[in-house]
Amino acid sequence: MRKKLFLAGEWVETEQYQNLYSPYSEEEIAQIPLASKADVDTALGAAVKVKKELKKMPAYKRAEILENVVKLIEENRELCARTIVQEAAKPIQAARGEIARTIMTYKFASEEARRLSNEYINMDAAPGGENRVAYAVREPAGVVAAITPFNFPMNLVAHKLGPAIAAGNPVVLKPASQTPLSAFLIADFFEKAGLPKGALSVITGKGSVIGEALVSDDRTNVITFTGSPEVGIHLKNKAGLKKVTLELGSNSAVIIDDGVDVDELVERLVTGAFAYQGQVCISLQRIFVHEKKKAELIEKMKTATNDLVKGDPLDEATDVSALITPSDKDRVLSWVDEAEKDGAQLITGGNVHQNIVEPTILANVPTHVKVSCEEVFGPIVTINSFQTWEEAIELVNDSDFGLQAGVYTNDLKKAFYASEELEVGGVMINDIPTFRVDHMPYGGVKKSGTGREGIKYAIEEMTELKLVSFKK
Repeated sequence: MRKKLFLAGEWVETEQYQNLYSPYSEEEIAQIPLASKADVDTALGAAVKVKKELKKMPAYKRAEILENVVKLIEENRELCARTIVQEAAKPIQAARGEIARTIMTYKFASEEARRLSNEYINMDAAPGGENRVAYAVREPAGVVAAITPFNFPMNLVAHKLGPAIAAGNPVVLKPASQTPLSAFLIADFFEKAGLPKGALSVITGKGSVIGEALVSDDRTNVITFTGSPEVGIHLKNKAGLKKVTLELGSNSAVIIDDGVDVDELVERLVTGAFAYQGQVCISLQRIFVHEKKKAELIEKMKTATNDLVKGDPLDEATDVSALITPSDKDRVLSWVDEAEKDGAQLITGGNVHQNIVEPTILANVPTHVKVSCEEVFGPIVTINSFQTWEEAIELVNDSDFGLQAGVYTNDLKKAFYASEELEVGGVMINDIPTFRVDHMPYGGVKKSGTGREGIKYAIEEMTELKLVSFKK
């Protein structure tokens, strides 16, 4: 199946194509067009031409376009879910969950389009401000370059396109090389939903060609990127004065206090660690449990982990399937080997089963090994113990990342202490760090990125504030 670029509102062929293979079966599933710098130029040129039209489009019309997209996704739920399974090897139940979230994300975007916040300024609060009326309005920032990852090919695209369109910005989308089919599908929906031509282009190909061209071009006003810290930092360094939102890496942790009932949270911990093979930005990677609960937690997590079903992502029973590429499989296994050589105890997993890395638990893991201090993005979780609450907070903060953290405790003072001292963008009290709903502010500190997603907050990143003052 040969696909076409969605370029400036038209479906066009390219000179070069690249085969796309299933991560699970390794069978060819499509031929994907490779865009050139000239294609990027065409997309940006069309976006600039349509900027004024989108800016002047009434908010209710932008909202209606997003509502139409919601309807189209709802009518094609199973097609969308199976597309994700096909290109990303996400288990079908998880893929359906992603589609449900995607629908909500576009619904939130439609609602926010209708209530873009403007502000009345009390000018007479300062001497010299008498007899003046002023207000601040949010205006679209301009052309948005959106670069998205493979792990949520529908919903993380929605977190870029939804707020951009709601605010009145045209978008050039560069999806991950492994998951372009979902992006082409959503482009078709936006076309059918009534989005003006040129307001969205979906261009596929090498990031070193397309990403560089998008970021360095003066016609780009906003860059929103989800991916690795290395690429994100590189893009930010090239962006100049453009507005930049970066959602980068994490090695999210959870702290479990000694007064907590382990039975009540084991299933949740296993879900946080191994959902979609651990390929989630806020996947639970590090567990710090009070020493009194450590042995019990390890034994019960081992049992629950071994019960996970491994296999074909299209099988309704499957919990865990193949990692996105063979090289990721090899990397994850090498990190497990490194940890064992440095003294970590392998509780379960650590092997390959039918091209699938088995969900792996490691205990007593040195903090300097890769499975602890870097982002695994695979089915591995570490379990270490602590004695004091202050020690647990320090262990979590001993990281280059700071996206989200979880805290399980029945002590209100400890909960507030953790919320104040943890160096992260979000603290989940009595839940795993993997929790996210799509309207909440979402983003991190340190090497986890800059800026916030969550539709309302993303719109703020994609708009400029203009003051208007009248002297009476």
